[in-house]
Amino acid sequence: MRHPVTYALAAVALFAFLAGNAAADPKFEGRKKCSSCHKSQAKSWKKTAHAKAMNSLKPNKKAKAKKRAGLDPAKDYTKDKDCVGCHVDGFGQEGGYEIEDPSKYKKGVGCESCHGAGSKYRGIHRKAGAKFEKKGKTTSRKKLAATGQDMDFVERCSACHLNYEGSGWKGTKEPYTPFTPDVHKKYSFDFDKYVADAKAMHKHYKLPGAFTGEPKFKMHDEFQATAEESKKGKK
Repeated sequence: MRHPVTYALAAVALFAFLAGNAAADPKFEGRKKCSSCHKSQAKSWKKTAHAKAMNSLKPNKKAKAKKRAGLDPAKDYTKDKDCVGCHVDGFGQEGGYEIEDPSKYKKGVGCESCHGAGSKYRGIHRKAGAKFEKKGKTTSRKKLAATGQDMDFVERCSACHLNYEGSGWKGTKEPYTPFTPDVHKKYSFDFDKYVADAKAMHKHYKLPGAFTGEPKFKMHDEFQATAEESKKGKK
């Protein structure tokens, strides 16, 4: 017969294991921290449809589109859990947007919706940038990927834009988006086309070169070949 202390120690060990695993998952932090360095991207993003995504859920906003999709244009969908997830950062995930306690820095489809929860890779960005600026030393992108930065966010986009039956995307599940190509052809989703659209995403700016190697974002080299120089110090 086992001694009660044995069970107690086992319980403590299990708790520590679970706590350790929970702590290992990156958390959503909100775009304020991203914007503190990526000022030009943040300024460009504020003008995009993604930045204003929550506005479309408000009563009488996008009324024509809602009617076409079979929704009530007079209804407030900003607290509807079946809708909010595709209009904010990290809904239902650690540190993500909460309906009961909404954060303005997680409202809209922002940085972390595409690039992944930033609690771990943000620190690597900051340190790598400082190291590159002071010593010219680069950092492998593998470190970013290993700590949660998504270098291939096609799936993240598809999770909202292609989440309807018959879309061809393998990850479809309820609740489905009501905005499908059958409702209007503009809801057809072409990742390569829309990721290059500054009105949907944001303008692309020259990166300093602090990170090297694979994995790279899709179309990374094409964007950098024509990217603008960012305006330092401009918010």
